[in-house]
Amino acid sequence: MSDDQYRLIEPLIPSAKPGGRPRSTDMRRLLDALFYMVRTGCQWRHLPPPPAFPPWPTVCRDFRAFLEAGVWDALRHHLVVMLRAGRPRSNSFGRHPRHPEHQNDGKRGARGFDATKKIKGRKRHIAVDTSGFLVGVLVHAADIQDTDSAGALLTRIKRLYCWLPAIFADSIYNRMPVLLACFLLALTLIIVRRIDGGGFILVPRRWVVERFFGWLGRWRRLSKDYEERTDVAEAMGTVAAIRIMIRRLAHPKRKRLPSADF
Repeated sequence: MSDDQYRLIEPLIPSAKPGGRPRSTDMRRLLDALFYMVRTGCQWRHLPPPPAFPPWPTVCRDFRAFLEAGVWDALRHHLVVMLRAGRPRSNSFGRHPRHPEHQNDGKRGARGFDATKKIKGRKRHIAVDTSGFLVGVLVHAADIQDTDSAGALLTRIKRLYCWLPAIFADSIYNRMPVLLACFLLALTLIIVRRIDGGGFILVPRRWVVERFFGWLGRWRRLSKDYEERTDVAEAMGTVAAIRIMIRRLAHPKRKRLPSADF
């Protein structure tokens, strides 16, 4: 990370716990190690040794500690708010239209089989804002139907963005469980249907989600279902989204650099 990029994220990194030994790990190098691992797809043990990055047990330990403390979700939420600041607010988010994740055999963790789609392994659902930045992600076994898992993802989003009045979704989500979840969360469900016609047709409101999956496709750790736990799989996608948003905020052509304590 550059100095400007780290300045944006430094105030959000939790301080060391009181008592005991003082923190000796450089948080900037720790974040660089995580971004390197997600980008290249290497294993924990294959991280370059010091002085390039901290030792891999330290990186793994702090990553899981931040995951349990909700630091990754807090960082993602803060960066999304900073990116949306100064622009006309569009009070709607596009939801991902059913995107199955890859097959996986012989690993522990939640797995399943969707007989309708012939999918074995897991599914990954995301929610993005109208600019395509990640605001929520949910990974679950493939035997859970898309409409049954929509309520859990919408609940996560509504807690962070209480002002959100509407969402855009694929036609598969025009089902009673999703309608009930939207009713309980005071959300308006807008179904975006496919446009009739031959050849490639850009579907409004849905292309931003597909573009975000194109961004994630450049991160090799996310190209396949390598993780054993669903929460770790969600955190890996969140780390990639954090890196994307940091680069966008600190881009040289951006008119102004947001304040770190926004």
